[in-house]
Amino acid sequence: MTVAPRPSFAHIASMTDERGTFEHADHTQPRREHGYCTDDMARLLVVATREPEPDAVVRSLARTAFRFLSDAQGVDGKICNRMTERRRWRGRRGVEDCWGRSLWAFGTAAACSNTDWLRQSALTLFEHGAEQRSPWPRSMAFAALGAADVLTVAPSHHRALALLNDATKVIGRARVDADWPWPEPRLTYANAVLPDAMLAIGVALHRDDLVEEGLRLLDWLIVGQTFAGHLSVVPVGGALPGDDAPRFDQQPIEASTLADACARAATITGDSVWTEHLQSMIAWFLGDNDAATLMLDTETGGGYDGLRSDGANLNEGCESTLALISTLQHAHRLAAA
Repeated sequence: MTVAPRPSFAHIASMTDERGTFEHADHTQPRREHGYCTDDMARLLVVATREPEPDAVVRSLARTAFRFLSDAQGVDGKICNRMTERRRWRGRRGVEDCWGRSLWAFGTAAACSNTDWLRQSALTLFEHGAEQRSPWPRSMAFAALGAADVLTVAPSHHRALALLNDATKVIGRARVDADWPWPEPRLTYANAVLPDAMLAIGVALHRDDLVEEGLRLLDWLIVGQTFAGHLSVVPVGGALPGDDAPRFDQQPIEASTLADACARAATITGDSVWTEHLQSMIAWFLGDNDAATLMLDTETGGGYDGLRSDGANLNEGCESTLALISTLQHAHRLAAA
């Protein structure tokens, strides 16, 4: 298997100004006219604060991401997702994915940052945002990941515990149907965050039933997204029961969320099968995929925006680059272990 490179923050830094990271790119150049996205800034804070030995660039990115998310949060704890190139917020604050990802980021920063003020400030903003609830399963799943991280440093944190209990009701449970146990009628996006959250909640609340269910759903996801011996993720349009692989266009976020969930499953169970699955997600970025195409720019450190049947979409946007960085962080931890 090809050795994975260390995660590089060079391209994401080149996409970032003093306000935030531009959402989209034209090849390697930021498309400033498309502005900034809170979803991406939350992802950036997650990967920047869980980097084990952050250099000055990574620490600066973490500060920028935190300031952006702090400004995105309203007095009621809701979050605004879009900022224009002119640095004006667009749209209302709410409890969609940007809210859940922000709580994930605040929880990760509170647990993992090596900077005292950032840990303390992130915990304060987590507590503020955790007053809200979302009706959307993925929003609550992302928020649950943050709450689970908070509990690793504050085991009796009331709002984190309450959020996890409420998240179990919104995320749903596996169906009895062995052919389609997924709690939704179709697979959509960032699917693995649901079993990942089940695992995190199960451990935090000492719910073995949720851990077992999360492992079962994650295994089902992987089996259904394996084709010809490699990872073949759900395409951007989602998938219904009976859809055949391979399917395009494939998005890096699907591989990275699977990698996150497998890393958690490996830690919880100690079973090497999850490490083996994680290797297939890493390999997807390194060319072991349906188009036999490398999904990273080895010169810039950026990640390509999507996998098509004829190769990669060569734009290096924020979401795809952060998905790459996140997955390579897991690869580096595996190599170190």
